[in-house]
Amino acid sequence: MGQQAGTRAAVMSDVARLAGVSHQTVSRVLNNHPSVRQETRERVLRAVHQLNYRPNALARGLAGRRSRVIGVVSFDTILYGPAATLLGVERAARAAGYGINIVTLEQLDRTGMTAAIDALTEQSVAGVVIIAPLMTAAVAVHGLPTGVPAVVVEAGGGAGVLPSISVDQVTGARMAVEHLLGLRHETVWHIGGPRDWLEARDRLEGWRQALDAAGRPVPPVLVGDWSPRSGYEIGLSLADRPDVTAVFCANDHQALGLLSALHQRGRRVPDDVSVVGFDDIPEAEYLSPPLTTIRQDFDEVGRRCVATLLELLDTDATVSGVTRPAVPPMLVARASSAVLPR
Repeated sequence: MGQQAGTRAAVMSDVARLAGVSHQTVSRVLNNHPSVRQETRERVLRAVHQLNYRPNALARGLAGRRSRVIGVVSFDTILYGPAATLLGVERAARAAGYGINIVTLEQLDRTGMTAAIDALTEQSVAGVVIIAPLMTAAVAVHGLPTGVPAVVVEAGGGAGVLPSISVDQVTGARMAVEHLLGLRHETVWHIGGPRDWLEARDRLEGWRQALDAAGRPVPPVLVGDWSPRSGYEIGLSLADRPDVTAVFCANDHQALGLLSALHQRGRRVPDDVSVVGFDDIPEAEYLSPPLTTIRQDFDEVGRRCVATLLELLDTDATVSGVTRPAVPPMLVARASSAVLPR
């Protein structure tokens, strides 16, 4: 039964679902790969005929050779972390002799991700890197079609069946807090990121772990939205509290807003309040004062993503639940943090 008028054209995932095989098996059948069993080949071809599936010209042109393009599914955002991760993947792909094809999504849910994977598969990408910083995205990768070589970035433990590459956010947050405690601050306040972000969750966990390990009081969490404005607005309330002497911000942009609020209220940094951010944005060393922060090596994240994806392709693997060792963060100490005067 072919496509009815007004319905969407069939895509490779439709064929795979109807035939009960993986995306990769469908691709092999269409490319006349010799390793497919005859019975499986016939089942796939029946599904192709039933759905009136028409592979695009690029896919046909790639028969018999691996594509030199890597697909990337990313969140539609200009936030520094996801954007820098995307750039790191692009640099690593280029160094390995691959181009990239990007699909950006406004919502990182299962429906959107599946559609993105379908679109990239239709363009015969060699494999896919999924930048998944939200908790909804970590859940969504469970429902992705098997058979597509894929690697997930920043999916925490939610990646499940897919290889996952991430920066050790918990350790980074602990480093920030331990740095401040080492400067004689009794405790460290935390301006957190949005609760539905995996990185915000892990940085919150690292902050709490460090305070608990040191036997220090744990102040209430103040939740922001990654923006300088949220750091500024929360900072105005913190500036009026003389007991606040150290603040760890979940990202550098929040720290930028906090610095402005403290300055406006006459609290000196670092004489009265020490501030530490996270990310090491390019502007961090030029703030006033230069910002102490936790640096993430996004180029290394990209290199490991591409290396893992090429490993999957070279070994003909499609699924791996092994989470690779996390990329270590680094504390960059600058003038926004100092020993608390006695």
